[in-house]
Amino acid sequence: MESQTPIQLLKVFFFTLLALTLALHAILSFTTSSTSTVLLVDQKLVLLLSHHKLALFAFLWCTLLSILAYLSTRPLPVLLLNYTCFKPGHERRCTLEICEYFGLHSRRFSDESADFMRAIYRKSGLGDETYAPPFIFQTDYEAKLTYAVLEAEEGMFSAAASVLSKSGVSPSEITVLVVACSMFSPSPSLASFVVNNLKLPSDVKSYNLSGMGCSAGTMAIDLAASILRRRVGYALLVITESTSLNWYFGDNRHMLVTNCIFRAGTAAALMTSDPARRCSAKMELVRTLRTHHGADDAAYNAAIQCEDEKGNVGVALTKDLVRVAGSGLKGHITTLAPRVLPVSELLRFAFSVVKSTLRGDKKTQHVPDFTRAFEHMCIHAGGKAVIDSIGRLMKFNEDVVEPARMCLHRFGNTSSSLVFYELAYFEAKGRIKAGDRVWMLAFGTGFKACSVVWRALQDSWMDPDNPWKDCIHRYPV
Repeated sequence: MESQTPIQLLKVFFFTLLALTLALHAILSFTTSSTSTVLLVDQKLVLLLSHHKLALFAFLWCTLLSILAYLSTRPLPVLLLNYTCFKPGHERRCTLEICEYFGLHSRRFSDESADFMRAIYRKSGLGDETYAPPFIFQTDYEAKLTYAVLEAEEGMFSAAASVLSKSGVSPSEITVLVVACSMFSPSPSLASFVVNNLKLPSDVKSYNLSGMGCSAGTMAIDLAASILRRRVGYALLVITESTSLNWYFGDNRHMLVTNCIFRAGTAAALMTSDPARRCSAKMELVRTLRTHHGADDAAYNAAIQCEDEKGNVGVALTKDLVRVAGSGLKGHITTLAPRVLPVSELLRFAFSVVKSTLRGDKKTQHVPDFTRAFEHMCIHAGGKAVIDSIGRLMKFNEDVVEPARMCLHRFGNTSSSLVFYELAYFEAKGRIKAGDRVWMLAFGTGFKACSVVWRALQDSWMDPDNPWKDCIHRYPV
């Protein structure tokens, strides 16, 4: 049996006090005649307490302590002060022609593999304005540690400095640092990179997440929130992916797909539990949910880093990935739905299921309408097939999946930071209004699903460094 948290114990205590008070009131009411008035009951209660002053004093003292204990142990609100999405320079844009040029001059791919990647690229949903890692534009065409460090540093340092400047927070005020990067884990850690660059205080609590796939960004939010709820402070989140050392040079088609869809991208976010910053915060965290489906072998192996027949290392995206994503999403929303959907929608869903069961209809798939719970959704933009699968399973119309498709087209799959690029799309369009609920949904290798629900505290606007600023007028395409 799990131990009770302080909040649960306080709830039990308050319930007990309430039950005892109601019981005492009922006993005194029962002892009076049917014609007795409520005034007589209250007089008896006062008379009883006056003869037991010590018990009354103890009762009041315990009540006061309980209220103070509750106020001191209740979870603090977690706020999103601001965020920044890094946008590399124009010279790093990666078109189909640049990809073909790199493949030809590197002499690392067969003609069949080049044709395959060209076909995947053309139907991937990516446009010609995504950004490639630095080594693609070097003359040696080798993925080296130097280029991986350069890719990580330029994104992390720029985004972190920008979000601190926008929020008016000094690096010395940061109490928690969470850095998430799935495929690149150097020593010292990327968290140490940030600590050294920003000169963060020595007592900062730093965490470095790796191997979590595209869900690392939402999991970083969950981790930071669990810490901030206990004490007032600032949490800096730096979410990136360094693809330089993970470019696949081989002929395994499952691994070649990653070369076609993953692109450079970084986001930084600043969260706080200081109630005084509520007036300047963009959003308040409502809830998070994480589910892990790795016990299933198919889910575990759907996206996995391994070697091919010739010893080349890459990430294999198997044909089971889309099916696994759909299955994982079903399990995830089954847990999420009762926590976020209004009662009316839950009843409508239950009625539809019962009606189909009575009719013997086992083919119809019933899905709750999640647009009743959220005004905006930043769904996983892992690829065109993944977006199609989510839209089909959740029965979303094109307006709902539009931000994910546009994010994939403009920036590609930036891994764990992609949900913030989608959030920036909503803000660039001016769609988020105060009180709106925003759902971030991301999937990760393993197989994991993570949801983050925010409530907007003010109307959105386009920040000067919004990554969509120079192109939002062209979207949707």
